Amino acid sequence: MSVLEMKVPSPGESISEVEIAEWLVEDGDYVEKDQTIAEVDSDKATLELPAEEAGLITLKAEVGDLVEVGQVVCLIDTSAARPEGSSKTETEVNDSVPSPSPVSPKQAPLPKIDSYAKGHPSVAAKKMIDENELSAELIDGTGRDGRITKDDVKLAVSAGLARSDRKSESKKMSMLRRKIASRLVSVKNETAMLTTFNEVNMKPIMDLRKKYKDGV
Repeated sequence: MSVLEMKVPSPGESISEVEIAEWLVEDGDYVEKDQTIAEVDSDKATLELPAEEAGLITLKAEVGDLVEVGQVVCLIDTSAARPEGSSKTETEVNDSVPSPSPVSPKQAPLPKIDSYAKGHPSVAAKKMIDENELSAELIDGTGRDGRITKDDVKLAVSAGLARSDRKSESKKMSMLRRKIASRLVSVKNETAMLTTFNEVNMKPIMDLRKKYKDGV
């Protein structure tokens, strides 16, 4: 058995830990190479974590866990056989789909093949969905493999579609939002929030200017 250890990559300088924002796969799922398996939050941005190889995945961290850069967050058994009925890799899909003939311009379009990305929003699109209180299930994804893009969300907002029922709920803030909130509170408490006005009577000066300007 060959097992690959997936470690948290460094998202940038001065960042030593990240938070598991969301797992996009379940423990024991078969994942494809380059498939997005998780989203992680840092102090500066939300990043996607792609699978380095194809195989059965074993999760080693929970949603909300703080993990250090370089820490193992999941294992991928690369020697495991692909389950029957699972989605094919992009290469296999391209090989199995016949190329269109240039002789027949009216040829029917190739059928779309579902993948793990269908109906799942990108990081930026997910942020817009949350901010506008939309339902991702009612938005048609036009991105690669059916992924929901920012343009899809903008279209839904402009059309007034997919708006979910307004609810009041409490949810844990991401690392980025917590850092921003901490900075704002720090600025409020440590910075003098005031404005100084200096008033000067300029009339005597204007009178002198009016009196002597012709002689200058």
